[in-house]
Amino acid sequence: MTKPQPKRGNPQDAVNAARAASENVMDSAHQIWLAGLGAFAKAHEEGGKWFEALVKEGAALDAKTRQHTEASARELRGNVESAVDNVRERTLQTWDKLEKVFESRVSRAIEHLGVPGQEELQALMRRVEELSRELRKLADKPTPAKTEKTKRPAR
Repeated sequence: MTKPQPKRGNPQDAVNAARAASENVMDSAHQIWLAGLGAFAKAHEEGGKWFEALVKEGAALDAKTRQHTEASARELRGNVESAVDNVRERTLQTWDKLEKVFESRVSRAIEHLGVPGQEELQALMRRVEELSRELRKLADKPTPAKTEKTKRPAR
């Protein structure tokens, strides 16, 4: 078998065909370049608008987030304050109960030891005052020995 031989044509036709193909490629590349520049210009022009729109959207979202966060913080603060008030109230009640138990036990211990109470001490103080008055009265009364010493003539 023999190999087919390529046709030999005019070499100028081949050069012209190569030039035409090259020009087509160059025109296509130039058009692609121009399309890219146009897209870049359009994106630059529209990009500013998009950026502004995104900033507005972000600001609105930020405001909503802040409102929600502040509302949650207020609610949480209220819950904590309420819990603290409840704990404070229970603590005071417990402290009052503990104080009453302590007073009761101390009173029983003092009573068991025989320590006089306030009423007994006041009664005792009244009795001491009465005795002191009686002693003063007795000290102020002349005694027979005092009267004889004062009646003797002076020598």
